Formats: sequence, C-alpha cells, structure tokens
Amino acid sequence: MKRQHIDKGVHSGFFLIALFSITALFLIMVFLFIESIPVFDHITIKEFIFGKYWYPTDDPADFGILALITGSVCVTLLSGMIAIPLGIMTAVYLAEIAPPKVAQIVKPVVELMASMPSVVIGFFAIVVVAPFIQKVFNIPVGLNMFNASLMLAFMAIPTICSISEDAVFCVPSALKEASFALGATHFETIIKVIIPAALSGICTAVILGLSRAIGETMVVLMAAGGAAMIPGSIFDPVRPLPATIAAEMAEAAFGSEHYHALFAIGLVLFGFTFIFNLVADYISYKFRQTGEASL
Repeated sequence: MKRQHIDKGVHSGFFLIALFSITALFLIMVFLFIESIPVFDHITIKEFIFGKYWYPTDDPADFGILALITGSVCVTLLSGMIAIPLGIMTAVYLAEIAPPKVAQIVKPVVELMASMPSVVIGFFAIVVVAPFIQKVFNIPVGLNMFNASLMLAFMAIPTICSISEDAVFCVPSALKEASFALGATHFETIIKVIIPAALSGICTAVILGLSRAIGETMVVLMAAGGAAMIPGSIFDPVRPLPATIAAEMAEAAFGSEHYHALFAIGLVLFGFTFIFNLVADYISYKFRQTGEASL
C-alpha cells in the first residue's frame, strides 16, 4: 500500500511538471500573439511575410520580412549541409572504428565543444574566420552567410555527434555478428546494417542540432553581416530572424509599430521552429517504425 502511494505521488509529480512546461509554452505563445496583433492594423499578413524591404524607421515604415526569413532558412540549411555529414561520420568513427583509447580522448573533447559560449564563437568568427574567408575567396566582406553557417555548424556538430554516437553504440551486437557471419565487411556492415538500425536516434540528433542552429541569436548577429537583404550567393551578408530581434528590440519604442513588428517576427520564428520539430519528429517516428519492422 505504501509503495502504491509513492508511485501515485511520483506519477502526480511528473504530471505537474509536464503540465507546467506545457502551460508555460502556451502562455509564451499567447503573449507573442497578443503583442504581435497590433502591427497588422497597419499592414496585412501577406505584406508582412512576403514584403522584401525591412525599414522600420522610415516614414512610412516597411515591415517586410521575406529577406529575414530567407536569411534564416539559408543559414540553417547551409549549416546543416556542413554539420550533418561531419557529425554523423564522427559518431560512426567513435562508435565503430576508433580504438578505445582514441575514443576516450576525442569524445570528451567533442562534448566540451557543445558547452562553448556562443559569444566566444561569435568573436572567433569576427576576428579569425572573417579575415580568412575574405582573403581566401577574395571577397569584400568576411561577415556573411557562409561565415555564420560555419559557426552554426561548429555549434551543431557536438550535439549531432554525441547523440548519434550513443544511437550507433546501442545497435544490438547480434545484428553486427549476423552481418559478419554472412560475409559482409566491416564497412558494408556499417553502411547497410548499423546506420539503418540507428537511424531513428540519428534523426533525433539532427533535430536537436538544427533546432539549436535555427534559433541561435548571438552567432548570427555577430557573423552574418546584418544586412536585411535576399542573398544572391553564400558570400552575401544576411540578417536572420533572431538577429533582427536581438539587434532592434532595445531601440524600438514600447508600444510602437516597430515594437509589435519585432514580436510578430518572434511569432513567425516560433511557428517555423514548431513546424520544423513536428516534421522532424514525424520523420524520426517513421524511421523508428521502419527499423522495428526490419528487425
């Protein structure tokens, strides 16, 4: 009887914690919605989303965020193209190829990278990476989309690598032994057995890594160049959504159109992140179901 009371107490505690988290998220969403609504008295939703010009201090002001959305999407996609292959390949190397002594050294270093402050990475992008990119590619500005994507990839790789490594390590040894027994090489076993079996965990790692990239503020504020324009190449400066909010919120007068427009940007960013996570969770679930069916 005492154990049942303890179980009920623990169950209630976890339920309250989950309810608190959901309630807090809902209240944040409601707050963003309430603070965003007034700007649409002066501009339509279509003009806000698809407008090409962001000049909030002009008279009349332009509140088009298409360039900001394009900057966020491009920076996130480019950083993903860099971080996903490197993170997954590093995870496979640590879990399946590296000698134990090497793995014991490399894995803590990779995990230590995840704790590096974003402002430090931003300073590194300004002082070291920007001049290097400017010199190597002979371009006028080193603070651009490519620089910001490199830094976001640097931030996402530890998350992707660490979680993917755990997923690969947890693949049942019976699957590997069966593959070897059928005459497959180690490389063939990794490609055709281990990675497909760990695909659900790898997808989760990618979700968490890119979620950090799409919502990162300080690095893109410092390294992306800060130009609210639609990029024509990866070496053009951009201004993603989080950087715009961070750069302008302190200057926007309370209750002004500019103030409410920044909250509307936050609502759009919240929506993008929410949709991204829903799609990614669905993909992860499908891979999990496929993996279980194949087993």
